[in-house]
Amino acid sequence: MNCQALLKELESLGSAQTRKTYCRHGVDTPQFGVSYKNFGILKKRVKVNHALALELWATGNHDARVLATMIADTAALTASQAESMVKDVTNAPIADALAGLVGRSRFGRQKAEKWMHSKKEWLGRAGWQVLCRLALDDKELDDDYFAAYLPTIEAGIHTAPNRTREAMNMAVIAIGVRSAALRKLALSATKRIGKVEVDHGDTCCKTPDAAAYIAKTVGHCRRIACG
Repeated sequence: MNCQALLKELESLGSAQTRKTYCRHGVDTPQFGVSYKNFGILKKRVKVNHALALELWATGNHDARVLATMIADTAALTASQAESMVKDVTNAPIADALAGLVGRSRFGRQKAEKWMHSKKEWLGRAGWQVLCRLALDDKELDDDYFAAYLPTIEAGIHTAPNRTREAMNMAVIAIGVRSAALRKLALSATKRIGKVEVDHGDTCCKTPDAAAYIAKTVGHCRRIACG
């Protein structure tokens, strides 16, 4: 399937209601309003196709870019491509989608360390979201690597840009569910951080209480393991 054919299919799968929802969540680029259920179906059908992913990203269409992050080949993705892509990010959903891709790449750690320190809202968010993916999925990194970021979050979370602040709170959660030792450190950090305020715009979204969310997630994982 080529790029133009896939764009036509994406358009046919879009809906006004989903476009409205995405707009409320900050999507400010052209879009069709494709549901994540349909993204999943397309991902399974298209499979990995890095050249097509780059073409889709280049269209500037939100739905095309989300799908691009799903079908891109992490082995073929280059650091320069990631840097070029992150410059296009203008909202939280696409920042998170790109972070998911970069977090699976061989240079995820490098990009997290670079991007998370940016004062630019979307670049900073992408960096912290990559760290989230590493905390949840990269079993080779030592816990000490993630523990070292908790003081950084404590010191900067309340003055960080709005959506960067949200990602930093999510990073505390991801670090806290990684291991028992990190959970203790993360829970201690949440007490010093206190309530994290995030403006979610015209949505019903709420900022999760990190301590409560860590406990809930760990409990859920234990129930699955016991089941």
